[in-house]
Amino acid sequence: MQDAPIAALIAALPQPVLVADPDGFVQAANPAAVELFGARIEGAQIRAHLRQPEVATMLERAFASEAPQEANYIASSLSRETVWRVVARRADTGRIVLSLTDISDVEAAEAQRREFVANVSHELRSPLTVLAGFVETLQGPAGEDPDARTEFLGIMAEQAERMSGLVADLLSLSRVEAVEKIRPRTPVSIDMVLKATLAALRPQIEAAQVAVNCDLPEGLPEIPGDYDQLVQVFHNLIENGLKYGASGGRLEISTTFLPALPGFDGAALRVSVRDFGEGIDPIYIPRLTERFYRVDKARSRDSGGTGLGLAIVKHILNRHRGRLVIRSAPGEGASFDAILPCCSLPGKGPST
Repeated sequence: MQDAPIAALIAALPQPVLVADPDGFVQAANPAAVELFGARIEGAQIRAHLRQPEVATMLERAFASEAPQEANYIASSLSRETVWRVVARRADTGRIVLSLTDISDVEAAEAQRREFVANVSHELRSPLTVLAGFVETLQGPAGEDPDARTEFLGIMAEQAERMSGLVADLLSLSRVEAVEKIRPRTPVSIDMVLKATLAALRPQIEAAQVAVNCDLPEGLPEIPGDYDQLVQVFHNLIENGLKYGASGGRLEISTTFLPALPGFDGAALRVSVRDFGEGIDPIYIPRLTERFYRVDKARSRDSGGTGLGLAIVKHILNRHRGRLVIRSAPGEGASFDAILPCCSLPGKGPST
């Protein structure tokens, strides 16, 4: 049976709260705690429900000491794993009050931060090691060999450019994330965005010897957007096609007006960048927008990829309330579709 006065006192608290007597039996549980542990928690031995070693040790300390004690409790279900911070405090007559706070998002953010730092460190370590090795070599007898010096300086320049590209992408990703929740509303012409992007990439297109066909129908509606960020989206997608789809010899860019689309309040534009290269196994597609994820790590690094391009695309499209759809299969190339909401219908001005 619950202790009625205590149960009434803790019932209004939003987080799960339990009160246990000195022997560890639960005297009171608020509705949030009953939802977490089930009705069987009332009158049960608390040690039987919080059996994880860290929490069990914390409970013993809490019963033996007047100082507050803390530990993490992990609750697993079919759909997710939740991390709860359990805080135990001594009350009157030796009872303890346990409150649980969901810290899953905090733990996930911390894990993401650790992974991010580890990835950045790993990405920088390799070119730095190469640079340090060649500097040491050039400081020795090889410094007097003109052919060796020219070759080594060329490799050092490539590694320095690789680090510069990584830093630039990291700064870009940071800027995008800083404004991701601020929705842009300035009307932008998608044909101007694509023309500017293709002009900037012309040297890379010619170097890759890829034929680029860009289909831009007349009368396309404008989209509410950040011009510079949209240029970056299609720069990354087209550059991605040039790097990994060049073996197909051509790249097709098409724009389609969609009067209606599930998930969008009104009309949308779909800009598709399709290459005819080796393609990607569908099992890898869900992870392509993760930071530093590469299907072929060696090939990506050799081509100058930082592993951040599609992550930047995803965040920019999120800011624009858009969507990235990736379709591919081995031997069939890959299609990257950026879908963006429209300002207005074709042939009309921006909506007000």
